[in-house]
Amino acid sequence: MNLKYYNLIITFFLLCFSVNAEEIKSKFNDNKNTEFNVYSGMFDFSDDGKRSALIGLQHQNENLQRNTFLGNLSPVTGALFTEDAAAYVYTGVQAQYKIGALNLTPSFTPGLYHEGDGKDLGHMIEFKSEVQLSLDLSKTSEFGFSYNHLSNASIGDKNPGANSYMFNFLKSF
Repeated sequence: MNLKYYNLIITFFLLCFSVNAEEIKSKFNDNKNTEFNVYSGMFDFSDDGKRSALIGLQHQNENLQRNTFLGNLSPVTGALFTEDAAAYVYTGVQAQYKIGALNLTPSFTPGLYHEGDGKDLGHMIEFKSEVQLSLDLSKTSEFGFSYNHLSNASIGDKNPGANSYMFNFLKSF
């Protein structure tokens, strides 16, 4: 791994896990204020030559949710890594729509992509559009399936894109 890749990972962890005293205090006063989504699946399943397994982690601070005319919106931050040493670190917004025990969660998350030995997506800046369908297992747990598309919106010389699917386990703390 080169130095650029290490810097990307260190920056991600500093952004994700930096907290202030007010967040720590509110964590102990609220039973459910943060959600982690651990997921695994297939990166670029539609490209026989470059498909690879992926694993990822996403964080949502539920204290930052807002009810708007578009639904319940909240910021999300996460990262995914493929077996080909490709990585995508992102932050963006997601909406959540509850339909009984089902949750429909579309999201849009710009981020930074490092191809490693994986697919060349044409640019370091990529945009992830995703839709997730999950089922409430309990008040604090969900199991779901998601599909996303990564694209650089033609800001690079080429824009092949990548389609991925994942199985998700979400837990609120």
